[in-house]
Amino acid sequence: MTGTTDVLSLEGLTVARGARNVVRDVSLEIPAGEVTALLGPNGAGKSSMVLAIGGILKPVAGSVHLDGVDLAGRRPERIRRAGIAIVPEGRRLLPELTVAENLRVATYTLSGADAEAGRKRALELFPELEKRLEYSARSLSGGEQQMVVLAQAMVSHPRFVLIDELSLGLAPVVVNRLVPTIRSFAESGIGVLLIEQFATVALGLANRAYVMEGGRIRFSGMASELRANPELLQSAYLLRGRNGAAGSPAPAGAQPRPA
Repeated sequence: MTGTTDVLSLEGLTVARGARNVVRDVSLEIPAGEVTALLGPNGAGKSSMVLAIGGILKPVAGSVHLDGVDLAGRRPERIRRAGIAIVPEGRRLLPELTVAENLRVATYTLSGADAEAGRKRALELFPELEKRLEYSARSLSGGEQQMVVLAQAMVSHPRFVLIDELSLGLAPVVVNRLVPTIRSFAESGIGVLLIEQFATVALGLANRAYVMEGGRIRFSGMASELRANPELLQSAYLLRGRNGAAGSPAPAGAQPRPA
């Protein structure tokens, strides 16, 4: 795979946490204008991969190509300026700041005009936040917090957005509100990588899909292939017992848990 203007590509990416490689020789592509799903059990290395792409973790080996430039190991602000925004797992907001202030923090690399345009775009995507701008992030519901972190990603008009665990801890009605927004990102030309614990949510949105287990890619193909053949997903996950087994996935037909 080689970097082009319409694909964010990883080649042989390896990432360590402590003394252990948690992402091992991963290669994948995220095309512009599509949703790409990344599935896998807890501890598979998905979040570490996203943090490495975003410059928060430094890869041990491999490359992250966009526009023919290797961004692996670059600082987070350099990667954001290149057009890559990440939405980490856990809704990482500044809890004592207001919604407006959290959005302002996300525009620190932009000019005044671009920052205002980005803020306007974010509120068009999530009009629910208009009435919450002066509320502290801590006071918001889980769904509202997820809207804020997605809005933070969008204020810089990114070309690629990497979303880690969209539905985690959210009620199904909230997830149903967010799904069309993710689809609209892709329809506007943005390339989306969606990491999601519930296969039905991710595969319902995605064009392409990867399954990661043990730090490696175990499946690469069209999302429709996994939708039509759930046994492929189960075998790629290398299922272990659901009770007490770290890394066992949610069933393909499961619904998100309420907050």
